[in-house]
Amino acid sequence: MKNILEYKGYSTKVEVSIEGQVLYGKIEGIKDLVNFECENANEVEVAFRQAVDDYLTFCKEIGKEPNRFSNTEIVH
Repeated sequence: MKNILEYKGYSTKVEVSIEGQVLYGKIEGIKDLVNFECENANEVEVAFRQAVDDYLTFCKEIGKEPNRFSNTEIVH
């Protein structure tokens, strides 16, 4: 599994919590905090994509321009 995912111009670095036994991440390069987690590697890309889609839907609903990703802010 690669630990950097991209979707609709947004990226995340997937982390592992051994203690919590979850995979998690947040959308990188934006000012808003949008995170996700899941219990196995088969679900991580779906969870990330859902987080991006939920963020974009939320911004549209409240009339806010979504933050745009800047790839200079993600650490590989």
